Amino acid sequence: MTQDCCCFFIRGMICPSVSTGHTTRYTLATYTPLLLERYPGIISAGSYLSFFLILLLLLPDSVHQLFVSSANSLCGPVTFFPFQNSKTVPYEPFPRLWSIDPRILPNMPMLKDPSKKYKPFPPLKLTNRQWPDKTIDKAPRWLSTDLRDGNQSLVDPMNGEQKWKYFQMLVELGYKEIEVSFPSASQIDFDFTRRLIETPGTVPDDVWLQVLSPCREDHIRRTVESLKGAKKAIVHIYLATSECFRRIIFNHSEDESVELATKCAALVRSLTKDDPSQSGTEWAFEFSPETFSDSSPEFVIRICEAVKAAWGPTKENPIIFNLPATVEMSTPNVYADQIEYFCRHISDRETVCVSLHPHNDRGCAVAAAELAQMAGADRVEGCLFGNGERTGNVDLVTLALNLYTQGVTPNVDFSDLQKVIKVVEECNKIEVHPRAPYGGSLVVCAFSGSHQDAIKKGFQLREKEGAEYDDRWQIPYLPLDPQDIGRDYQAVIRVNSQSGKGGAAWIIQQHLHLDLPRGLQVAFSKVVQNMAEQKGRELLPTEITQLFRDTYHLDKKARFSIVDYNINPDRSTSPAPPAPGKTQDTKNLMRVFEGVISIDGAEYQLRGRGNGPISSLANALRSINIDLDVQDYKEHAVGRGREVKAATYIECVAPGVEEKVWGVGIHEDVVQSSLIALLSAASSVSATWGTCVPL
Repeated sequence: MTQDCCCFFIRGMICPSVSTGHTTRYTLATYTPLLLERYPGIISAGSYLSFFLILLLLLPDSVHQLFVSSANSLCGPVTFFPFQNSKTVPYEPFPRLWSIDPRILPNMPMLKDPSKKYKPFPPLKLTNRQWPDKTIDKAPRWLSTDLRDGNQSLVDPMNGEQKWKYFQMLVELGYKEIEVSFPSASQIDFDFTRRLIETPGTVPDDVWLQVLSPCREDHIRRTVESLKGAKKAIVHIYLATSECFRRIIFNHSEDESVELATKCAALVRSLTKDDPSQSGTEWAFEFSPETFSDSSPEFVIRICEAVKAAWGPTKENPIIFNLPATVEMSTPNVYADQIEYFCRHISDRETVCVSLHPHNDRGCAVAAAELAQMAGADRVEGCLFGNGERTGNVDLVTLALNLYTQGVTPNVDFSDLQKVIKVVEECNKIEVHPRAPYGGSLVVCAFSGSHQDAIKKGFQLREKEGAEYDDRWQIPYLPLDPQDIGRDYQAVIRVNSQSGKGGAAWIIQQHLHLDLPRGLQVAFSKVVQNMAEQKGRELLPTEITQLFRDTYHLDKKARFSIVDYNINPDRSTSPAPPAPGKTQDTKNLMRVFEGVISIDGAEYQLRGRGNGPISSLANALRSINIDLDVQDYKEHAVGRGREVKAATYIECVAPGVEEKVWGVGIHEDVVQSSLIALLSAASSVSATWGTCVPL
């Protein structure tokens, strides 16, 4: 067992990740509990093992290498990884550690009873909560932290030019508060902040630059230094307040945390608004009790009251208390309760701006932010499309457009959302998910047949009613007009093997301006579905329109086509000649079709008699064994003015053909359009050819 224990910690200590190519690292501390769980008997020897491992961490590299060489013979290849000499592993607060290949670890399935390992988050006992009865009727103050919180979470952080481009985009979108850097942590961030301030015309007069600093004097001084000369600046400091963070990371008591936060707030004040040399800058101050959502609400009030007293806010220049769900740990309603509790109990509420900073660990950041606004919050921090640590910050795009679709002006402009997506993807090197709300490439698309049919009917009714662009929007399955965010309707309906008649009909209507009768929609949808199944993918609009042209012979590829024709009254059955000076009345006479039809390239003289142009041509076709009985007829205009054409749809039945046959004709002349439609149907019919009379 001792040998197995050593192997467990040593073998395969570092390996490349199969999916990313980056190094996969697991610390010894991470797997000590797993080892003890696997081998309960090792507990008595745990102190010896711990001493042995700690000793290894402290030994010189040469001794480590000797140990590794010995370990190789015991339990397979081992790679030692000294942190300070590595350029591929980011800084961590240990001088050395080993990494273990997860593929050699024992299988650890999900627990059947997770209640021993995980405890439910305790809800706040808030009596007479008011937020469930509130609504959001105005936009909050927005802060984009893409350039700080978002940037620090990227595999490859933005360079200076990318941050510059991103900042300019945020300004164009209308953001008035932008967290641009963590200047005390990075020379790149410091230099970027200085460049923004020192480049004339870059930062509009109404835009606040926000920078972040921990509660450390040297960091705060460096942070304030980065803002020298700014027009409007927000200094943002943070200190974790949860028992978990205070105990594990800082080893601080509540009193020590309050003392540190108060001291740092006073330092910020002395370096900014109390410093006469800084009078050219309008200063604001933000304090974040980090891990707010996992903190004692009473302690949060206590520390914030102390910080507020140290800063001295006014109604005109309120202090910002940013209350983050640093890690989302509860349902959104609990976060809303916490925000309402804070708003109720913080003193001098009119001098306080309550800000939100929800993360998305449970996938509920948007809901948490919206409920928390109902609970009294004034401001929201987040990132475009939810970038940020782990599962990301709250998505500012979703929040803004959620307001927009409720008739509330969001005060940011996403009219050209595709342009925003392009910049975000280029700078973050992360693609916006196809299903991301509003921004995803598929969010305004419908593949389901019933959805497509409903959307098509909605647009048809809107057009019929003559709705203007800004009239009330009410289209099934589309809560937002795609044009409002720079998209067109052609991308709304897309067709695959799951689509019904409405999808293909919509494509034909949008691209060919043909309003297909329901029966033709059903018939053509089967053709489309067959093609989609054969290709095993979505069909492009160009493919669908070409399939329609080919199926109904609109590109002069028909087997049957008109070369020349005349349609005249059948005067052989007319009554006596009219009186002198009168014109013979022929409106009730039968009609005779006489013309030349091309069949597979050969020309045939045909003659037929009927009660109109279509029936006379149908009877003429019977002379060559093409027997079509017209069941339905529809037509409509295509275009307007002098360029108008007639589109004709004819449904026929034919002997020996189980399904009804459709023909389509388009021509400037209404009569010829109907004749072309009948010949289109004839071209689709398989028949036994009789004797034809060639010219």
